[in-house]
Amino acid sequence: MAAKKNNQSNSVKDINYYKKKFWRIFAYSLLGVLAFFLFASWGLFGSMPSFEDLENPDSNLATEIISSDGVVIGKYFKTNRSQLKYSDLPKNLVDALVATEDARFYEHSGIDGRGTLRAAFSLGTNGGASTITQQLAKQLFHRGGSSFLPFRIVQKIKEWIIAIRLERQYTKNEILAMYCNVYDFGNYAVGVSSAAQTYFSKDPKDLTIDESAILVGMFNNSSLYNPLRNPVGVKNRRDVVLGQMVKAKMITQAQKEKYQALPIALKFKLESHREGTATYFREYLRDYMKKWVAENKKPDGTEYDIYKDGLKIYTTIDSRMQLHAEEAVSEHMKNMQEQFFIEMKTNKNAPFLNITQAETDRIMMQAMKNSTRWALMKEMDKSDEDIIASFKVKTKMRVFTWKGERDTVMTPLDSIRYFKHFLQSGLMAMEPQTGNIKAWVGGINYKYFQYDHVGQGARQVGSTFKPFVYATAIEQLNMSPCDSILDGPFMIHKGRHNVTADWEPRNSDNRYRGMVTLKQGLANSINTVSAKLIDRTGPEAVVELTHKLGVKTEIPAQPSIALGAVDITVEDMVAAYSTFANQGVYVKPQFLSRIENKSGEVIYEPIPESHDVLNKDIAFAVIKLLEGVTETGSGARLRTEGGGSGDNRWTGYPYVFRNPIAGKTGTTQNQSDGWFMGMVPNLVTGVWVGCEDRSARFKSLTYGQGATAALPIWGYFMKLCYADPGLQVSKSEFERPANLSIKVDCYSRPAVVKDTTQTEQNTDEFEL
Repeated sequence: MAAKKNNQSNSVKDINYYKKKFWRIFAYSLLGVLAFFLFASWGLFGSMPSFEDLENPDSNLATEIISSDGVVIGKYFKTNRSQLKYSDLPKNLVDALVATEDARFYEHSGIDGRGTLRAAFSLGTNGGASTITQQLAKQLFHRGGSSFLPFRIVQKIKEWIIAIRLERQYTKNEILAMYCNVYDFGNYAVGVSSAAQTYFSKDPKDLTIDESAILVGMFNNSSLYNPLRNPVGVKNRRDVVLGQMVKAKMITQAQKEKYQALPIALKFKLESHREGTATYFREYLRDYMKKWVAENKKPDGTEYDIYKDGLKIYTTIDSRMQLHAEEAVSEHMKNMQEQFFIEMKTNKNAPFLNITQAETDRIMMQAMKNSTRWALMKEMDKSDEDIIASFKVKTKMRVFTWKGERDTVMTPLDSIRYFKHFLQSGLMAMEPQTGNIKAWVGGINYKYFQYDHVGQGARQVGSTFKPFVYATAIEQLNMSPCDSILDGPFMIHKGRHNVTADWEPRNSDNRYRGMVTLKQGLANSINTVSAKLIDRTGPEAVVELTHKLGVKTEIPAQPSIALGAVDITVEDMVAAYSTFANQGVYVKPQFLSRIENKSGEVIYEPIPESHDVLNKDIAFAVIKLLEGVTETGSGARLRTEGGGSGDNRWTGYPYVFRNPIAGKTGTTQNQSDGWFMGMVPNLVTGVWVGCEDRSARFKSLTYGQGATAALPIWGYFMKLCYADPGLQVSKSEFERPANLSIKVDCYSRPAVVKDTTQTEQNTDEFEL
């Protein structure tokens, strides 16, 4: 009996012993876990984000370039990420994300206890336990996951701690928006906004349910479920997401079956600074921003980084007008290029005309030295002889054509000559009253031709300079558009106005018309009239006025400038002409509205610059002179319905405009440059066309004159603008000043327009 009691006593003792041991182990384990969490939160296992880090996580946001009508026309980025608010996210994408990635998202506080236990007991075979908040924590603060189990456990615990802190710091909606903004969808698209643009070419708010399901499916593994590489896997994953939405009662079974039947339809567009809308303008703006960040610091004194600080640059460019301008340039230039290639077939030194072999060799050598190939081989310490020899070896390359890029084999030297065949163009449109630039097309294709012919390239302006001479004459000599002047032989003798030899300008058709009005003189671009006017005013007065009109080029005080022997940019020409349309007030061209930081705070607003140049009466008189150009002069084809010489290259013809248009064509010696400046009351547009090298040109005036080379771009562009009522481009009369003191309404016999079959009367008598 005593033995039995002793056994029972020992048994009770053993149970109590193991109980104490269990609770001791449990307490130590609990304390160990708590200490582990505490040490992790203190950063003993690696740094943890501070309160400030959580408040302002490193967003690495792309800077967005936004048009005046609210369209993102481009970005500057190292990581292509754009910030969205929760209100910008489509509901179907949010529903799909929650249903698929974290069904109890709105119930937990960062950690899903039920999911964690399920994952632990199933050893991860029954799904993971990461909540959306944990995934956000991982994306924000330690993207990579270690394969070494102890390290992975530490990382998971850190994710839990960060997730709890995030839940305390942000609302559920803010967490969803942040997660949608940081996920990498591949193909340089980070965040839902960039992904929607890259894969579907649309804004997130316009995503359909099946498109949202595709993107949500990519959250699982964007590399595996890449729509470009794995369409079958993407379709299967999309269908899983749709199934989860049915389970969460977000869509019906019928809707699921409808969307499952749809193919994977992408409209893929890789965002690149070399492609897209307003490429030349965006590069011009990038150069401007490099200077801007050096002069406009952050409150802490550091510089803004346009590639990661998520700035929003609001521009004056109108995306609709920009697209119209790009279409006009593209359509006309491919048309003119076809004619240029036809002309060059019989030219053994194509595309160059009337130059010596020595001049040709100089042009080609300069092009070689400016090439990337030359720079790279120089870095490899290659001799000039070796580099030149490499330019004569055939190689595979991709070249630009108006029918798309083409793979071919040719020598680099031949490719230089091939690319020099291409006609280039520059177009800028601006509101004269505000100075706001609405469209900017610096060339025909930025990927292949980076030189900007709007803000960078100054070319001889030909007869488009003549209105500056006429304006000076009206101001200095009190003349009017109706005053008469003799069109006859004229000479400025050596010594007068600093000329070093007798100068006798001739008209392009070598004939004289006798007495003509100033309006007729400009309409027909009569050289002798311009020469007589500058002789009376003196070239210094013309130079002074031209500079007041905003032209920055150095202009020689020589009478020959009356015929356009001056290099000026398209940008400056548009600003100068805009002064006439703005009643004599010059307004500096403006391409920025404001700049905001990533929080939406305005950090910069430009101050418009303007000054008076001419009084209203003189400015209006010049407008009436320029209207004559499109009524009876070289721009008359804007109003006609019949064809004429070269009409198969008048892209968009007939234009049949009936509204008032002030304009001026311009053609330089040997047809190296063709210009057209066109104005309506609220839009001034300048167009230049020519080859990169002035010795590459059309053989005759038929195609080389401004009325054929440049005017059709303006006509095509304006037709598109007028067909787009949202742009509200004016068809009204130019505002007539009250109590106008200058006679502008000149009597003339009713004339039948016949100039459409004639070449432009404005070839300048000077050598380029």
